Amino acid sequence: MLSLLVFLPLAAAAVLVAAPRITDAAARWLWVAVAAVEVILTVGIWVTYTAPEPGRLAFDEQVPWIPGVNSSYHVGVDGLSLPLVIMTAVLFLACAVYSLRGSERSRAQAALFLFLQCVSIGLFVAADLILFFVFFDLSIVAMYFVITGWGHGQAGRSAIKFFLYTFLGSLALLVGFIGLYIAAQPHTFDMVDLIAATPLAGSPVTGGLVLGAILLGLAVKTPTFPFHTWLPPAHTDAPAIGSAVLAGVLLKMGTYGFVRIAMPMLPQSWRSWAWVIVAVGIVSVLYGALVALAQKNLKRMIAYTSVNHMGYIVMALGAAGLIAGSTAEARSIAVTGAVTQMVSHGLITGALFLLAGVLYDRAGTYELDAYGGLAGAAPRLATLFAVGAFASLGLPGFSGFIAEFQMFTGSIAAAPVTAVALPGIVITAALFLRAFQQVFTGPADGRSDGFVDLRPHETAPTAMLLVLSVVIGVLPGPLLALIEPAVDTVIGLLGR
Repeated sequence: MLSLLVFLPLAAAAVLVAAPRITDAAARWLWVAVAAVEVILTVGIWVTYTAPEPGRLAFDEQVPWIPGVNSSYHVGVDGLSLPLVIMTAVLFLACAVYSLRGSERSRAQAALFLFLQCVSIGLFVAADLILFFVFFDLSIVAMYFVITGWGHGQAGRSAIKFFLYTFLGSLALLVGFIGLYIAAQPHTFDMVDLIAATPLAGSPVTGGLVLGAILLGLAVKTPTFPFHTWLPPAHTDAPAIGSAVLAGVLLKMGTYGFVRIAMPMLPQSWRSWAWVIVAVGIVSVLYGALVALAQKNLKRMIAYTSVNHMGYIVMALGAAGLIAGSTAEARSIAVTGAVTQMVSHGLITGALFLLAGVLYDRAGTYELDAYGGLAGAAPRLATLFAVGAFASLGLPGFSGFIAEFQMFTGSIAAAPVTAVALPGIVITAALFLRAFQQVFTGPADGRSDGFVDLRPHETAPTAMLLVLSVVIGVLPGPLLALIEPAVDTVIGLLGR
């Protein structure tokens, strides 16, 4: 089942590449059909999913791949990965529907996004470090071509900056993986075996160096302060669907790597680095919010809020490493909130980037002062943007509230100093309210005259993403029931 989920998009991409007679319109509908099948498959996996025993994965598939280094094609899911797999499938479907109206070279674009969907889902189900690394690197290559091929402005320069930053980070990640392989007895890249063995337990210096390499590689992809500088230009110059996937899916590869690899495989080193990780998270929260507040470009503003929201996750995961007294329950709540935030941020920020793309499509700019009174000409756009803004700032009733409430509750209980990150929520509220007032309220001004409201192919995907955020915000139980058992396992592993 998982292999079908991973490679079905790749097979469809191969068909598009190998059959030049397929028209652009047919390619777009094929993309939608495959993305819809992927969502159905993920829902089927969720319905039939049973939480595996600690240290095991559900829907486990393993085939020898590179036997000389004990690396295999090993895939599986648990409560950490399955929510991200479902979110990824939903977001790619939203992007496919959003692209139905067409763009230049639609067939090539559909093939590239299908390939990107393959490597994205492949990473989240990978249970072998080399397999994880292959998908990690291929996602960088695919996004580079998305930005440079369909971007605007200084897309070429932004794509190169994105590629160099994240590729250098992936090299650091590979060094860390090799360190784990060398330390393991017997040598292996299998994640399940490495988690059980904790190969660098009792070697604080070596373990710290290996964790540092892994953290560097994942922090660049997340990105956290100060490794975030590639993110704003990449988002600003990427096409709307590129920004949605970059923020919604690719950024989660970093934070997912923290909970899947760094925390359970190097628990002692994670505990030693916990305060540093918490500090980085707090700085990212406040810095991201303050810099976003200063932006006059809507897309750059949303990009910096991603630094802010990823900072919450890093802070909560760092707090989980602060083993003291009876804080196990609090640390479990913090990590559950962090995983929930990965899903929530993907849905909400993906929708906001799709809506921002409508502004550029109609008027050719993201500058806030180029608009005014747009709610009169585009009420559907104004309504969905307002919903997305309130969801992003963590208003009750949305998934962001569930995630942030858990992250702060658990983090503050484990480390009261994390309360200094709370102003980040207020600043986020201020920047979204300011942007909404400037663009949508008041008399029509600037490029708002003659602005065409959302078309059906733009309304449907953004509304779908935001409705899912509301569903999680109102009925979080099914998602939390999926996540919590896996998080409890991670917290137990951290205490070794």
